[in-house]
Amino acid sequence: MSPVRMYTTQVCPYCVRAKALLKQRGVEQIDEIRVDLDPAQRDTMVSLTGRRTVPQIFIGDTHVGGCDDLMALDQRGGLLPLLAA
Repeated sequence: MSPVRMYTTQVCPYCVRAKALLKQRGVEQIDEIRVDLDPAQRDTMVSLTGRRTVPQIFIGDTHVGGCDDLMALDQRGGLLPLLAA
Protein backbone atom coordinates (compact mmCIF):
# COMPACT_ATOMS: atom_id res chain seq x y z
CA MET A 1 0.00 0.00 0.00
CA SER A 2 1.25 3.47 -0.86
CA PRO A 3 2.23 5.65 2.09
CA VAL A 4 -0.25 8.37 3.07
CA ARG A 5 0.89 11.76 4.36
CA MET A 6 -1.61 14.34 5.56
CA TYR A 7 -1.11 17.91 6.71
CA THR A 8 -3.66 18.49 9.49
CA THR A 9 -4.70 20.51 12.52
CA GLN A 10 -6.25 19.19 15.71
CA VAL A 11 -9.72 20.72 15.34
CA CYS A 12 -10.35 20.24 11.63
CA PRO A 13 -13.57 18.33 10.86
CA TYR A 14 -12.45 17.81 7.25
CA CYS A 15 -9.26 16.17 8.50
CA VAL A 16 -11.32 13.80 10.66
CA ARG A 17 -13.58 12.94 7.71
CA ALA A 18 -10.62 12.33 5.38
CA LYS A 19 -8.89 10.08 7.93
CA ALA A 20 -12.12 8.11 8.42
CA LEU A 21 -12.47 7.49 4.67
CA LEU A 22 -8.85 6.41 4.34
CA LYS A 23 -9.24 3.99 7.24
CA GLN A 24 -12.41 2.59 5.63
CA ARG A 25 -10.35 1.95 2.51
CA GLY A 26 -7.76 -0.04 4.45
CA VAL A 27 -5.15 2.57 5.31
CA GLU A 28 -3.62 1.60 8.64
CA GLN A 29 -0.89 4.23 8.89
CA ILE A 30 -1.26 7.95 8.14
CA ASP A 31 1.77 10.18 8.57
CA GLU A 32 0.10 13.23 10.10
CA ILE A 33 1.93 16.54 10.00
CA ARG A 34 0.30 18.98 12.41
CA VAL A 35 0.66 22.48 11.00
CA ASP A 36 -0.97 24.00 14.09
CA LEU A 37 1.93 22.73 16.23
CA ASP A 38 4.70 23.60 13.77
CA PRO A 39 4.16 26.74 11.66
CA ALA A 40 7.22 25.91 9.54
CA GLN A 41 5.35 22.82 8.34
CA ARG A 42 2.51 25.03 7.10
CA ASP A 43 5.06 26.93 5.02
CA THR A 44 6.29 23.61 3.62
CA MET A 45 2.71 22.55 2.87
CA VAL A 46 1.99 25.80 1.02
CA SER A 47 5.18 25.53 -1.02
CA LEU A 48 4.32 21.93 -1.99
CA THR A 49 0.63 22.45 -2.75
CA GLY A 50 -0.02 26.14 -3.27
CA ARG A 51 -2.85 25.80 -0.72
CA ARG A 52 -3.18 27.07 2.84
CA THR A 53 -6.12 24.93 3.97
CA VAL A 54 -6.04 21.53 5.67
CA PRO A 55 -6.13 18.71 5.12
CA GLN A 56 -3.66 18.39 2.29
CA ILE A 57 -3.30 14.74 1.43
CA PHE A 58 -0.50 12.93 -0.38
CA ILE A 59 -0.70 9.29 -1.42
CA GLY A 60 2.76 8.19 -2.39
CA ASP A 61 4.14 11.10 -4.42
CA THR A 62 0.69 12.18 -5.64
CA HIS A 63 -0.92 15.28 -4.15
CA VAL A 64 -4.59 14.36 -3.89
CA GLY A 65 -5.70 17.69 -2.43
CA GLY A 66 -8.14 18.27 0.39
CA CYS A 67 -11.04 16.31 1.84
CA ASP A 68 -13.45 17.12 -1.00
CA ASP A 69 -10.80 16.10 -3.54
CA LEU A 70 -10.27 12.81 -1.70
CA MET A 71 -14.02 12.11 -1.60
CA ALA A 72 -14.36 12.88 -5.33
CA LEU A 73 -11.39 10.62 -6.14
CA ASP A 74 -13.04 7.81 -4.18
CA GLN A 75 -16.40 8.33 -5.92
CA ARG A 76 -14.67 8.15 -9.34
CA GLY A 77 -13.08 4.86 -8.30
CA GLY A 78 -9.56 6.27 -8.28
CA LEU A 79 -8.69 6.05 -4.60
CA LEU A 80 -8.21 2.29 -4.21
CA PRO A 81 -5.92 1.97 -7.28
CA LEU A 82 -3.84 4.90 -6.05
CA LEU A 83 -3.54 3.34 -2.59
CA ALA A 84 -2.57 0.00 -4.13
CA ALA A 85 0.11 1.48 -6.42
